[in-house]
Amino acid sequence: MQYRRFGKTQLQMSVASLGTMRCLASQAVMEQTVQTAIAAGINHVETAQGYGNSERFLGQALRQGNWPRSDLILTTKLTPTPDAAAMEQALDQSLERLQTDYLDCLAIHGINTVTHLDWIRSATGCMQAVQQAIADGRVRHAGFSTHGSLEVILGAIATEQFSFVNLHYGLFFQRNLAVIAQAQAQDMGVFIISPGDKGGMLYTPPETLKQLCQPWSPLAANYGFLLTDPRITTLSLGPANPQELQTALEQLEIATGEQDIALGHSPKIPHTLATTIAQRLESHQQQALGADRCSQCYECLPCPEEINIPEVLRLRNLAVAYDMQQFGEYRYGMFENAGHWFPGKKANRCTDCGDCLPRCPEQLKIPKLLRETHDRLGGQPRRRLWGD
Repeated sequence: MQYRRFGKTQLQMSVASLGTMRCLASQAVMEQTVQTAIAAGINHVETAQGYGNSERFLGQALRQGNWPRSDLILTTKLTPTPDAAAMEQALDQSLERLQTDYLDCLAIHGINTVTHLDWIRSATGCMQAVQQAIADGRVRHAGFSTHGSLEVILGAIATEQFSFVNLHYGLFFQRNLAVIAQAQAQDMGVFIISPGDKGGMLYTPPETLKQLCQPWSPLAANYGFLLTDPRITTLSLGPANPQELQTALEQLEIATGEQDIALGHSPKIPHTLATTIAQRLESHQQQALGADRCSQCYECLPCPEEINIPEVLRLRNLAVAYDMQQFGEYRYGMFENAGHWFPGKKANRCTDCGDCLPRCPEQLKIPKLLRETHDRLGGQPRRRLWGD
């Protein structure tokens, strides 16, 4: 396992983090998964108060494992509130569930909207309680997670209240590259959220994508793409059980060159191969989509009907170019069902108003592509695993 400095926190964090959102089958499964992670060299375990029994299961697993507390980096996440007292109460509840006196890292869970941004800017909002907890030692470092727009994320960073950010970014979603640059400017740690699942359902990729990513798997290709960037500290592995974790770790070893280490070679990330695969994917997408390819410039927004046009067309790009149909259906089904965690109306809400057309630099026939995408991906509606 390799380790990187987590920005200004100065924590030396494993490049793989154990995310525990899905590890909820039982207390025993949590304990086995945590044990497997720590044995593999993972020193960062991450949860959230909103993840069902995760905090309770994790707290008991850490107690049963009896690992020295100072050897582990423990993070939980609490939703933003306009009220410092509510945050104070939530923090004490998390510490009790996790059976610990302090958190290495506390993240505000989901700064997704302008309203959330106002709450963290407020002198009487949730950050007042967080700052007090840092002062009295219950929290060592504060950061935030986000599913928000680029503008909201950059706004949160601009408050200069945070030491790290939990972010969606990867081979198949690069909109947040500007966030990584801004995080580096403030020496913030960067934690990549769900590069395997929300990054493209890469545990079960389509054959077309497998072929394009050779000699790596799509999962290893995404890991490699991310870790070629030294500004990124760690990637969340979010297994449901020890077996899924072991699979992810094997792909991470390929992407980080750990297999080379075992053969006596110098430990390094194979930058050239990761870059070659990324270029191959980009070239194939351009050829497959031709003049209908959305370049994700976001100039089409805002939409009068609140359709998230760039995200709809991103899912179309992936489905058409790489046969990522299952992933497209999975994400498209969340529109209108996940609130601020995945905002936007479904594409069949388009009224052909034409408002977006003159703003598109590629002159895409956006209404036509929206209807086509709805027909292709419109299946059963889906909700987030955890609600608001």
